[in-house]
Amino acid sequence: MSRSTILSAIQSGKTLVSDGAWGTFLQSKGLRPGECPELWCVERPADVRDVARAYVEAGADMVESNSFGGTRFKLEMYGLEARVAEINEAAARLSREAAGPSRWVIASMGPTGKMLITEEVTEGDLYEAFKEQAVALARGGADALCIETMTALDEASVAIRAARENTACEVICTFTFQPSGPAGYRTMMGVSPAQAARAALEAGAHIVGTNCGNGLGPMIEIVAQMRAAAGSAPILVHANAGLPKIVEGVDLFPEGPEDMAGRVGALVTAGANIVGGCCGTTPNHIRAIRRAVDLLGA
Repeated sequence: MSRSTILSAIQSGKTLVSDGAWGTFLQSKGLRPGECPELWCVERPADVRDVARAYVEAGADMVESNSFGGTRFKLEMYGLEARVAEINEAAARLSREAAGPSRWVIASMGPTGKMLITEEVTEGDLYEAFKEQAVALARGGADALCIETMTALDEASVAIRAARENTACEVICTFTFQPSGPAGYRTMMGVSPAQAARAALEAGAHIVGTNCGNGLGPMIEIVAQMRAAAGSAPILVHANAGLPKIVEGVDLFPEGPEDMAGRVGALVTAGANIVGGCCGTTPNHIRAIRRAVDLLGA
């Protein structure tokens, strides 16, 4: 596939495959609890590049970057706030090297951990933090910026604006939902899938979606609700390999590659345009999802 834009590929009728988990993959390579994952981009670049390469080899059309906690607010927890540009640029560059000329890099931007509603941070401070990260990721070679695992509309909207106004990248924004009784699926801040989709698009996102928190089964309902609110805008799903169970202190994810692949058709019917994985998924999961998408003929 020659690399144009993600939007144009979807508009041509393609269903695209994204990558899988990064955190659990890095843990399998030796990332220790309490260690800064993003610092591996400069201290263990070969291992980080290998994660992206493994997903490309599994058939992913796009790969993320090891930059989920790359804002100054997250990096200052490790005394690394002065290295935001260096770390994020390296993260995008490593994924770019692995992706080659025909795959997209959708560089990861996660929540800051700060909340506007509690006034522990100002909107201006959030904007500058996301701008700093976005610019560095774009400089490193990102095609798109994947603002993910969002729960609050205000933080997500600030991140989208910072990305749109300071880079030429396509902008993706995904939210994490949990079942909330009669209210249905909601984020931690009480946001519904339909509200999330509308707000992200109004803020300027090109692609909306959902990630983490659920396996592919629950994502079908979430996507259907987002589709009803998103019109023709593309929807991306990064699902967990089911809900983890703690066995002897280790998180084990119950859904195997074929379990997830078996739900791809229903997910696409519900409105998903891009399907990939989050926590617990591996290159084998992505390989199975690739086969399922190919069988759909999309």
